[in-house]
Amino acid sequence: MNTLIAVAFDQKNEAAEVLNRLGQLQRDYLLDLEDAVVVTRDEEGKVKIKQSVDLTAGGALYGGLWGSLIGLIFAGPLGMLLAGGTSAALGAIAGSLNDYGIDDDFIKDLGNQLQPNTSALFILLRNAVEDKVLDELKDVRGKILRTSLSKEAEDRLARVLSGPTATVDNPAPTMAQ
Repeated sequence: MNTLIAVAFDQKNEAAEVLNRLGQLQRDYLLDLEDAVVVTRDEEGKVKIKQSVDLTAGGALYGGLWGSLIGLIFAGPLGMLLAGGTSAALGAIAGSLNDYGIDDDFIKDLGNQLQPNTSALFILLRNAVEDKVLDELKDVRGKILRTSLSKEAEDRLARVLSGPTATVDNPAPTMAQ
C-alpha cells in the first residue's frame, strides 16, 4: 500500500532540496518513490507546482515505441516512421491527460494554504526502510500537513521533523530530576 506524506517548510527552496535528498535515498534503495511534487508560494502569493514525473514524455515514449513496432511489422520502414510519430503524439496527449499519483486538487488546496516564501513537498511512497530514512533526514525541519501513515509512524516522523526538543533555555529533564 502506498503512503502519502505532505510536509511544509519555512524556506522557498527547502522542499526541492529535501526531494533531492530523497532521490539519493532512492538510488541507495532505502525508499521507493511513486510520485513527488514540490509546491512553492512566492512573495506575491502565487503558487507554483513542479511534478517530478513527466507524464507527457513517458506517454510519447511508450506510444512511439509501440507505434514504431506495429508500423514496422505491417508496413515496413516507412510505416514504422509514420506510425511511430503518430503514436508518439497520441501517447503524449494521453500521458498529459492521465491523472497519475497524487491528486492535483489536493496539492492545489494545500498549496494555497502555504505562507508566502515557503514550500511544501508531497511524496507518495511505495516502500521505505523507515529507521534509515528517518536517520538520514534528522537535520530536516518541517511541519506535517497530511499523511496516510499510522498514528505511531506519523508521531515518529513529526519528532524527527521538529528537531531536538532540548534548548539552552529549556534543557531536557534528566532521570535525576
